[in-house]
Amino acid sequence: MSFENLYYYRPSIKTDNHETIERDLIVYCATPAGITAAVQASRAGLSVAIAEFGRHVGGITASGLGATDLGAGQAVGGLSREYYREIGKHYGKEEQQTFEPSVAKAIFDKWIKEHDIDVYFDQHLVEVKMEHGKITELVMEDETVYKGKMFIDSSYEGDLLAKAGVSYHVGRESSATYQEIFNGIQFGGQHHKFETWIDPYVTKGDKSSGYLSGITETDMDAVGYNGKGDKSIQAYNFRICLTKDSNNKIPFPKPPNYDANRYILLLRYIEAGFWDAMNLHTMMPNGKSDLNNYGGFSTDNIGMNYEWPDGSYERREEIFQDHFSYNLGMLYFLANDSRVPADIREEVSSWGLPKDEFKETGHWPHQLYIREARRMISDYVMTEHNCLGYTRIDDSIGLASYQMDSHHCRRVVVDGRCVNEGDVQIPIAPYPISYRAIRPRMEECTNLLVPVCVSSSHIAYGSIRMEPVFMILGQSAGVAATLALKNNQNVQDLDYKELKVELLKVGQVVDWDSSIEYDPVEAMKKTFGKVTVKR
Repeated sequence: MSFENLYYYRPSIKTDNHETIERDLIVYCATPAGITAAVQASRAGLSVAIAEFGRHVGGITASGLGATDLGAGQAVGGLSREYYREIGKHYGKEEQQTFEPSVAKAIFDKWIKEHDIDVYFDQHLVEVKMEHGKITELVMEDETVYKGKMFIDSSYEGDLLAKAGVSYHVGRESSATYQEIFNGIQFGGQHHKFETWIDPYVTKGDKSSGYLSGITETDMDAVGYNGKGDKSIQAYNFRICLTKDSNNKIPFPKPPNYDANRYILLLRYIEAGFWDAMNLHTMMPNGKSDLNNYGGFSTDNIGMNYEWPDGSYERREEIFQDHFSYNLGMLYFLANDSRVPADIREEVSSWGLPKDEFKETGHWPHQLYIREARRMISDYVMTEHNCLGYTRIDDSIGLASYQMDSHHCRRVVVDGRCVNEGDVQIPIAPYPISYRAIRPRMEECTNLLVPVCVSSSHIAYGSIRMEPVFMILGQSAGVAATLALKNNQNVQDLDYKELKVELLKVGQVVDWDSSIEYDPVEAMKKTFGKVTVKR
């Protein structure tokens, strides 16, 4: 099996035949938000092009995240709801939120073709040119130039906004920054934790022997306290599509740079009687699954992503490969290492990579799950006060309804014990997202919209960052871009009343009907339906 096509970045080859592409709207990155923005703008009559950094469309939705984190289904409207109805139609149902990666991609491909949207791949942004506060063109590494009247940054990293000089934040703000409770360092999370004392030293009980792989903080002075801000971000992983179908299953191969020592903490956890690393394993159609992180040691490569948001493309490639080796290596270790109990080896070996998915990348997902990177700072910052319903806004462009959700950010040593830090899971009811959160400050840029790296605190972003919400915000950005061009206005000058009319026309849900019965606590329980039990 070859993984030679599995990479985040390979330098573009410059030629003398580079193009200049000119459209009404230029969308950077073909994530679900970018696609819904482009589809909406195309339906409204704009000419659109998408410059995609990689070689695939659909972001993480088409790369293994087949168990959609939805929250309240009634809060989802417009193209986002249309997407899940298309999924349902494929499987002979009215609507469906679990799906195979290939089906997700096929629907995005269908939309792009139906709306005659040009997508250009391997477009690595190197420069944003501006005049009088407006973006005039994007210049790529291969010297392709994109000229437009309006621009949408739908990348998971916020690369366009950063190169345009728009303000942003990376990491966790302190709780004091926006008077929040759940921001900053957070010890004591109830999920994704070690359920028992795990020794962090190479030789148990001997600090002088050094620390096991996977521990990010060993200095008690650096461990910090609840609410303190820092530069760490919640962990990344791959959402891994697996199958037990013997006719479609490939056994887990040994990955490049495999190092069994990366999993000694996991082995000690298993030896202590806890086996939950594959608990969050959601079944999808046709015998496939979506494997996500669960418990004290699982697919999250905790603490190994801090340099991703502001990192060079080369540095991101190194981080990408490290996460790939870590995730596949964990599955290989559990299936093959003789130190792992036989029943666990047998259980893990019953799964494998599906032959009919991700054929171009060795049957492994091509998109790393970038849960959090840059977050724009605009005139309005979404915070936990919005998520909890303490603060209301009057310029809603869509609803979010998933719990405030942060995976762990660090794995530290406290008094000789290995502890994960950063997990937060707080149930919430549906709430509106402000238009001001997707457009920059007037003085920074007047023709850019940002539906993914929205203006938000770390903990509020943990709720907003769900793919159905990104599709909602992408479509709303497409509506706003169309209206700004029609009225010859800056994005900051749009009349919200006029914008709301247009949003409602395309089926967006901008206000929550409080008469709808919805229990956020029960909704959160569905996500963590499995519990850790001692073996």
